[in-house]
Amino acid sequence: MDVTSFITASEASYQAKKTATLLKTLTVNALIMGEVGVGKESLASFILPDASIIDASNFEELLITLESSNEIIITNIDNSPNLRRLVDAINLNSVRVIATSKQSFNNEFIDDLFSIKFDIPPLKERREDVDLLIEKFTHEASVLFGKNETFTMETFLPDLSQNSVSLKRQVMAHYLLQDIKDVELMEIMENYLYKKLGSNSDYRNFLHLYEVPLIRAGLHKFKSQLQLSDKLGLNRNTLRKKIADNKEYLQGE
Repeated sequence: MDVTSFITASEASYQAKKTATLLKTLTVNALIMGEVGVGKESLASFILPDASIIDASNFEELLITLESSNEIIITNIDNSPNLRRLVDAINLNSVRVIATSKQSFNNEFIDDLFSIKFDIPPLKERREDVDLLIEKFTHEASVLFGKNETFTMETFLPDLSQNSVSLKRQVMAHYLLQDIKDVELMEIMENYLYKKLGSNSDYRNFLHLYEVPLIRAGLHKFKSQLQLSDKLGLNRNTLRKKIADNKEYLQGE
């Protein structure tokens, strides 16, 4: 893990990094809260770069490690099966702990253990960080796939549903697929459909996989249903019906 990679373009991420920097100089226990993919573990490792990292759900391993460590990073502490026993073990062994959890996690045992608790906001509230993360993930994709580092942003809408987790997955897929050949795309579709086929109405069930991308790409490119119907050679009413049939995937188009 690159513990120096926490992006601080936004004010919220800058303040989180500032708090983490202060914690490097202290000996107190701290809890970092936030959604999946906001950078909690990265900041925890920045504070304690040499500490073991153990998920709280691995309870027995965690208890054993507490007996032989001076400091530890506990991820997802809210998933611990026995918080009271965990806190007792931490106090008994005088271990310094930096832990992570979901947002707004409160518990009487946790409140007594941690002197400092702070949140890292989701990426949708840190939009200044998103472009830098895209640059970072694009560079990683270029190294991984051995291609040119250019990245087409024209139709790219960042997926922040799981913050950096979903964004990285999306960038990697987008980067790999942006210059994909027809035969490669068809092979991907074939492998996908091979696993899904089996009912008596599969043609209708999977037609949206072809129609939705075609309609979305056309609306983005030509900006109107009238122009798109002309380019596709479809009656405008036919296009409207297809959009209505696929409204689940074409919201806002």
